[in-house]
Amino acid sequence: MRNRFPWRTVAATALLLTSTAAPGYPRQAPPIQDNSFLIEEAYNQEAGVVQHISLFQRSRHGAGWVFGFTQEWPMPGLRHQIGFTVPVVRSDLPGIGQATGAGDLLVNYRYQALGGGDGPLWVAPRASLIVPSGSWRHARGDGSLGLQLAVPASVQLSSGFAAHLNANLSLHHRARNPEGAQARLASLSGGASLIWLPRPGLNLLTEFVVEDGAEVVGAGAVGRQSATFLVPGVRWAHNLKGGVQVVPGIGYALGLGNAREDSALLVYLSVEHSFRR
Repeated sequence: MRNRFPWRTVAATALLLTSTAAPGYPRQAPPIQDNSFLIEEAYNQEAGVVQHISLFQRSRHGAGWVFGFTQEWPMPGLRHQIGFTVPVVRSDLPGIGQATGAGDLLVNYRYQALGGGDGPLWVAPRASLIVPSGSWRHARGDGSLGLQLAVPASVQLSSGFAAHLNANLSLHHRARNPEGAQARLASLSGGASLIWLPRPGLNLLTEFVVEDGAEVVGAGAVGRQSATFLVPGVRWAHNLKGGVQVVPGIGYALGLGNAREDSALLVYLSVEHSFRR
């Protein structure tokens, strides 16, 4: 029997948090320039500022979940950025059972090709090395080194609206499935988000994500499955002393069509601060 998703609890929590946090924003606070939940925004870190990003995804059905932790560092300024993403995965698949452990690590480099200051257009291509730190036997990784290429772009449409576009390609030379079969994989994904800023420290957002995923189905054989998600959400900023900015957020990835079973609750937290005096 499936548990009913606690819509009323999530809605009440979001309303309470936004209503209590929003009035406290100082008028001079800068607008949030942050990652969305599933869409990557194209703002590299400024010199001397590091960002810590956490995203928790809890499946609507079953016991599976994913927690990802990302750090982003300027090297040494806006133009170049390095970082990493560490996932922790709770797999819950037929024939495998439930297991929790590390997923595949991403080591990231981003180049700020366009953007800076108050410019309306930002573009920051990213290349990530995928390190096979997750167990392919428990469906937490692909079992081989891989490469991910991404092009995020951000556009400031007006003082109250911003849009973000993504195109991603992931490659594995010798991926494995839990049965040990191997094949080359190439997966595509992309999407867009629209951000409304009713005030600088409060964002209402909608994301649209399309994934054309690939998986090993046999020795040298690859299967593909597309998935589409619509993600409404909200995030808000707490600007603390010493230039620390804390941005919580909550959203829901609504799977469309054949992805309905993959719908998930999203809980987001970003902490940004200076790392030098």
